[in-house]
Amino acid sequence: MTDRRNIYFFYKKNSETDEQCNMLKQLATEHGFQVVDDHRQANIIASIGGDGTFLQAVRKTNFRDDCLYVGIAKKGKAHLYADFNIHDTDKMIEATNSEQIEVRKYPLIDVTVDGTNRFQCLNEVSIRSSIIKTFVMDVFIDDLHFETFRGDGMIISTPTGSTAYNKSVEGAVVDPKLPCVQVTELASLNNNTYRTLGSPFILSADRRLTLKIVQDGNDYPIIGLDNEAFSTMHVKEVDVSLSGKVIKTIKLKDNSFWEKVKRTFL
Repeated sequence: MTDRRNIYFFYKKNSETDEQCNMLKQLATEHGFQVVDDHRQANIIASIGGDGTFLQAVRKTNFRDDCLYVGIAKKGKAHLYADFNIHDTDKMIEATNSEQIEVRKYPLIDVTVDGTNRFQCLNEVSIRSSIIKTFVMDVFIDDLHFETFRGDGMIISTPTGSTAYNKSVEGAVVDPKLPCVQVTELASLNNNTYRTLGSPFILSADRRLTLKIVQDGNDYPIIGLDNEAFSTMHVKEVDVSLSGKVIKTIKLKDNSFWEKVKRTFL
């Protein structure tokens, strides 16, 4: 595509958002953008809503690495993926006509379940028990058996995902300039039979994490992919690694990751 100003708007359909989006579409057209109805024809994909909507926008448009994603919040400022607010159109116009915009690259996680089902995540993949019972996983880093885990599950997050589910279970907040994944336990049992590290740990971009689920009657885990759930029976092995693919987002120079963290949590 030679036209770099094709824009697609992703949002949850309702009367209020329809009206707001129509206003943005008109504004985009007035400033030289072409609004398209098919995300595959877009060079810019604009998500209207919160961080959950942004995650859906990326997932539903197949984690494209050949376009720019932009987050537009409907209300408030506490959004880690949204640099703009729908009520501040002047800032959007000013940004498109100045040198305020930078491109920021976010890494993705590759997930393979039992060697066949393959997925990608922007925030995290979580593996949790689907019943009120712990389950057991053998944890391998590359080909090294690292530990045997028994508990409610694990979260493997990207640096940007470190502020989400991971943070709520005492995981570390990680600078997105570090290409890595973080592994955080969910309610592990540590006793004479099962022993785990007991703290989150970070793996570099070239590491591979393998979780082998022990088939002891509780082999129906829920696998969370960002804000969606994948349910499958008799899961035996989950392989996780940092993808070589990234998504590109629009960033304002005065709105860094750490400025967003401060605004959201402090």
